[in-house]
Amino acid sequence: MKVRALSAARPAARVMAAVLLSALAAAGCAPSTSDNSAKGDAKSGTLRVWLFREVDNAPKEKVVDRAVAAFTARHQDVKVDISYIPVDTRAQKIKAAFNDPSSAPDLIEYGNTDTAGYVEDGGLADISKEFAAWPETADTDPTARRSVTVDGKVYGAPLFVGVRALYYRTDVFRELGIEVPRTLAEVAETAKRIRAERPELYGLAVGGAYTYGAMPFIWANGGELAREKDGRYTAAIDDPAARTGIRAYTSLFGDHNCPASACAQWGGNDTVQAFASGKAGMAIGGDFNHQAVESGAVKGRYAVVPLPGRRPGDIAPAFAGGNNIGVLKSSGHRTLAVELMKSLAGKETQAELFDAMGFLPTFTDVRAEAAKRRPFVAPFVKTLDAGTKFVPASPAWASIDSGLVLPTMFQEIVSGRKGVDDAAGAAADKMDEAFRS
Repeated sequence: MKVRALSAARPAARVMAAVLLSALAAAGCAPSTSDNSAKGDAKSGTLRVWLFREVDNAPKEKVVDRAVAAFTARHQDVKVDISYIPVDTRAQKIKAAFNDPSSAPDLIEYGNTDTAGYVEDGGLADISKEFAAWPETADTDPTARRSVTVDGKVYGAPLFVGVRALYYRTDVFRELGIEVPRTLAEVAETAKRIRAERPELYGLAVGGAYTYGAMPFIWANGGELAREKDGRYTAAIDDPAARTGIRAYTSLFGDHNCPASACAQWGGNDTVQAFASGKAGMAIGGDFNHQAVESGAVKGRYAVVPLPGRRPGDIAPAFAGGNNIGVLKSSGHRTLAVELMKSLAGKETQAELFDAMGFLPTFTDVRAEAAKRRPFVAPFVKTLDAGTKFVPASPAWASIDSGLVLPTMFQEIVSGRKGVDDAAGAAADKMDEAFRS
């Protein structure tokens, strides 16, 4: 999950902010979250926890309540206060908590792309020693581990992971005599054939604003979003290999597959909806989209396979999204908070969250058992096991993401306003500006 940028300030507020920034610069310092280090480590009292509210939250609450009950049974002098906060307003609420330790919770659930930004804000506690000493973490998925790691230090525990694969219409493939594509090139050829023989369908639903659906094309062709050296990032989106991936993805826009007039503005949800409603032969969707597809017009007429890579047998690297749970740096119950974090994000709870909500576990052994119980997750587990990718572990990623740098690049290309080289170069300049700032 991604935290969206805060709403723009009013003109007067922007002026005041500029004055404040100038004053801070003159004083030789930069604006930042105030020091919110813990002033103690109480072994009793009330632990406050903020978790995200789901669309159907009741199943999640039952799992959390069980984990909390087990925790409080071990700590008779401790109470746990769970609050489920709205996802849409979480950015403002969490930022305010970082700036006001007196009203902040001890633990928060947060999107895994937000780790670096929250560390930069001084909000999350470094729990590297506790994480290393936790036996269960030996089975943590490597990408999930990276999602809680900044500059070699660990700032939370992975809670669940989400990944995308290729959904396809079994009835359409059967009627047209099409084999399941084995490479990304065959995906493109298959999309064109479906569109040509069934013009009422998009061959492969794609979106100009579908960043995480486009990334596998870049990574599969050897490209990267950014390079890291000595803790500093520079854009790599305009490197030759990345440009090859960009061309592969943007070539899917047009009357031969998914017309730019319809698809250029689409995000991930739009492409999944097109597939679920029976308007596309294929789509790149997540395990978290399974229920939406099951509830759509294609129920019983689709299957899922890992998105193939460049060569037969390869699986294109996918972005591993998901959520984490972290201890706030300001918590006055650090020891208890870390133990509760382990209970909420441990193997038993993750297994129950999968059964209740469909959240894919971040522990490889728990995930393998989940796949045995629910066969539909097998393609997603294979994708994870083949190796996934993550966004740059930089606080700048939040501004790059919310600034729509990559969607703008894709849309400029598919609209014909810019060529791949110019659009990728402009995107790289914007990314480097964000990394420098």
